[in-house]
Order: sequence, then C-alpha cells, then structure tokens
Amino acid sequence: MLQEKEPILKIKNVTKQFNLQDGKKLTALDNVSLELHSGECLGIVGESGCGKSTLANIITNLETLTSGNIIYNNEDISNLSEEKLRQNRRKLQMIFQDPSESFNPRMKIGEIVSEPLLNFKLMNKSEARLETKKLLQMVELTEEFMSRYPHQLSGGQKQRVAIARALSLAPEIIICDEATSALDVSIQEQVLKLLADLQKEKGLSYIFICHDLAVVRNISHRIVVMYLGRIVEVIDSDKLTTAAVHPYTKALLASVFSVKGRNDNEIEIIEGDPPSPSDIQPGCNFNSRCTKCKDICFNEKPELKKIETKHLAACHRIK
Repeated sequence: MLQEKEPILKIKNVTKQFNLQDGKKLTALDNVSLELHSGECLGIVGESGCGKSTLANIITNLETLTSGNIIYNNEDISNLSEEKLRQNRRKLQMIFQDPSESFNPRMKIGEIVSEPLLNFKLMNKSEARLETKKLLQMVELTEEFMSRYPHQLSGGQKQRVAIARALSLAPEIIICDEATSALDVSIQEQVLKLLADLQKEKGLSYIFICHDLAVVRNISHRIVVMYLGRIVEVIDSDKLTTAAVHPYTKALLASVFSVKGRNDNEIEIIEGDPPSPSDIQPGCNFNSRCTKCKDICFNEKPELKKIETKHLAACHRIK
C-alpha cells in the first residue's frame, strides 16, 4: 500500500467543451476533480469517449480547458505563458499509444532520445550522446539501437524508446495514454514491469490511462473510473474487486475475461451505447444503461461522495 503523500498534482473542477458546427457543444469533461500524489500511479479507466485522453491533453496543455484549474506543485498551470509552458513540460511528460506518431522517421533513435536534452540546452552533443546510451540501457536497449531508425524497431522496442525519451528531462510526472494498448500481451507485460521498476527507482508519479481494467489494476495504486466525461468512482486498486459500488464499475469488472485458467463467473456485457456527449440529458449519465435506476437518476446528476477513506462514488443508490 502506498504511503500517503502530499498531492503533486490537483485537478479542480475541470470542464472541457468543444464547439460543433451545428452550434451545439460537445462536453468531453464535466466538472472533473482528482489528485495525484508523489510516487503514486493513478489509473484512469473507462470506455472510448469517456474523456480519458482529453484529460491527459489538458494536463499537458495540449488542449486548453473551458473552466477549472490544474495545480502542479502549488502553481496553477492552466494558462501559462509560452516560455513557462515550455519549461513546465520538462517536469510533465507524456507517453502516447503509438510512439511512431511522435517520432521523426528520418531521425535515428539516438537523435530522437537526445533531442529534448539539446532543445533545452541541458547538454552539448557529446554529453547528450553519453546520456542517451544510459537512457537506452535503463529501458533495456543496447547502444546499437542508437543508429537504427524507427521503422527498424518492433512495437515494444519503440515504446521503450518513447519511455527513454520521456525520462531524458528527469520529469516528476509521466502520463501514459494507452501506452501499452497496441502491444502484444507478452510485450505489454514487459513494458508494465519496466514502468513499475522505473517508478520505484526514480520516485516517479504516473497517470496511467487505459481502457483495460485488468491492466490498470495491476500497475495502479488507485483507480479512477470515468463515464461520459465524469468521474463515477475512485477506489484503491487492491479493493476494486471487493468494494466497488458504482453500477458502471461493477459492469466493467463483470466484463473482464481472464486468459489464465477457468472463468467460473459468467461474463456480462454492458447493454447499449453511451449517449452522445453533445446531447447529454439531465440526470445521471449512466441512466440509459443502468438496470437499477430510480426516478432521481433521470433528473439530478449524482455528486462524488465519500464511501470510506479514499473511496468515492457518484450514484444516487449509494447512501
């Protein structure tokens, strides 16, 4: 169990809306608040379209929020000047699902990893080359990879390079946005172990975004469950299977299929599709797919409330 520490990142009442051509607004995030503690891995899980990646983009200032605040080390980073924003990215890095999209195919791996060091003028070329060797060794890649191009690497090797580049600026927080989702299961396990080992060694804080609840549970200390732009439950990962209370969280758990051995429980499927985020109706966002709704669920949005220490849920049926 992770020892309680002061939050390094606070997300306060963040809302993000996109303007559509028909004049409507698409609400990607609706009043989201959460905290990330130093040395913690905070997992964020939910179906596609729940707002996970939008939240990651807002934290890293790749998207601007509509309202709310992002507090990093007691400083509001929601609206930084261009130079402050650039400097802030040294301490807050992101690893994407497909690293190829963030790699220049004409650059060699050694150049890709050393580029941040040179851009921030932290080292000269010879120093950066030595540091790149160390970074590649850290992610279990040999010096030979420095002279290769991205297309010569496997998916797992590319993701290790992406991790090495993220580590190059000695960040405090790394956001992993579906960073293992495109990998084969065996490679995925290796990358997850690498991330866990690096966190222990360097005291990193992670936000680990994934649609796979089983993967999130294995690497995270706490889990945030999102549905249609809102947080519906926050729970310690070791209590997920025994103490989860929100119908959506329970439905996600019931839909997990184990590849190890026999499944004694019947796999349940969440019926229907989420409503459009551009046409959200009053009440609970999950009411169209929940089998336990009551009248208030169609008229009033449930707020996150404390179930017990560090366990929050948003459901009208929870007393």
